[in-house]
Amino acid sequence: MMETAQADALVFFGATGDLARKQIFPALQALVTRHDLQIPIIGVARSGWSLERLRSRARESLDQRGGVNEAAFAKLASLLRYVEGDYCDRGTYARLREALGEARRPLHYLAIPPGMFADVVEGLAKSGCAKHARVVVEKPFGRDAASARALDAILHRFFGESAIFRIDHFLGKEPVQNILYTRFSNLLFEPIWNRGHIRSVQITLAESFGVQGRGRFYEEAGAIRDVIQNHLLQVLACLAMDPPTGGGVDAIRDEKTRLLKAVRPIVPADVVRGQFCGYKNEEGVAPDSQVETFAAVRLFIDSWRWADVPFYIRAGKCLPVTVNEVVVEFKRPPRETFGENVPSASNHLRLRLSPEVVIALGLRVKLAGERMLGEDVELVATHQRSDEMEPYERLLGDALHGDPSLFARQDSIEAQWQIVDPVLGHVTPIYEYPINTWGPREVDRIIAGDGGWINPQAAALAQ
Repeated sequence: MMETAQADALVFFGATGDLARKQIFPALQALVTRHDLQIPIIGVARSGWSLERLRSRARESLDQRGGVNEAAFAKLASLLRYVEGDYCDRGTYARLREALGEARRPLHYLAIPPGMFADVVEGLAKSGCAKHARVVVEKPFGRDAASARALDAILHRFFGESAIFRIDHFLGKEPVQNILYTRFSNLLFEPIWNRGHIRSVQITLAESFGVQGRGRFYEEAGAIRDVIQNHLLQVLACLAMDPPTGGGVDAIRDEKTRLLKAVRPIVPADVVRGQFCGYKNEEGVAPDSQVETFAAVRLFIDSWRWADVPFYIRAGKCLPVTVNEVVVEFKRPPRETFGENVPSASNHLRLRLSPEVVIALGLRVKLAGERMLGEDVELVATHQRSDEMEPYERLLGDALHGDPSLFARQDSIEAQWQIVDPVLGHVTPIYEYPINTWGPREVDRIIAGDGGWINPQAAALAQ
């Protein structure tokens, strides 16, 4: 039975790290402001800090990430506690147990590298801090299917599956949830959402910037591990899953997992890897690096709904624009009634997920005049609000309430690794590409004969 009681304390390991600065402190201020968060918030780190320095760090974080709400910050500062200590030292967990006081249902957030998980969860268990507790872990959930299973075994030594919350912040984004809502709250899509009417699907995650000083991290990850295996396969699952049945918290996760298990593992012929010119000059990058900063893959789903429909995913750095977009290309009519040479992507559904939400339906309409000639147009709906919840606010709030709906499940994660495992590492060539281009020329190979890549246009960003 899933534990749904509200957590009565929040403990975050790695309190002095980058993730806390960029995401956790802003989320905590939002939870205080909009959700009246009142439980103790205990930071744990081994940096030789004090509580006052942690409070100063929180203020600096908020200054950099949207501003300080003075009333909310005063409340947040009053809730903050700090425990200093090494994660391998039992004394650290004894001090944590003391700091928890009367709290009996803590939520432990492991904002630390996965290599430290074993020491921390064991320390929590032996000190009694894991009893009736939940634990939140950040991606990466392993480096391949085998390491993901090993990581899961470590967590399950001391926590049940219902107490483990695996964060993929993409799942907390409003536009990603909007894919599901748009599909399943509008009946007009379901009759045509299949191989009979859809020719192909393209998912693009483009970034106009490079690795931004994170060369050492990127050498360990690469584009496939960093964003395709997790974020973009989750977007694919939202696009292609069957409608959920029932109203339980696992209804959507069940369908996503079923879909991901039906995706064929990628073969080397269906992947192109690229590296932007100049990457090898980044700090922390090997001079002979073969790590991809760009990857494009072709996927197929072995189901009646999607048999033979190609799904194309590409992601890369130093591309012309920063945008995340989906284009669902519908098939053309079996006969062009007016004898025109119509572009293959004339009829499409375009879903822009960032930097703003756009839903656009591509149609063919007649040009004014005597002749029966047409042009491609888009019916566009945009949505951009500044008061929407950020992903970490939403996900951290859900974890505190024990709601796992927007968190990744282990069987889903393993299915995602099974898809990309055959092409991890250097099993395919790496091709250099110039900055501010759409990747290496070789990328056209995997989409040859299928209409070509549909590049998001910079002008469309302002629609």
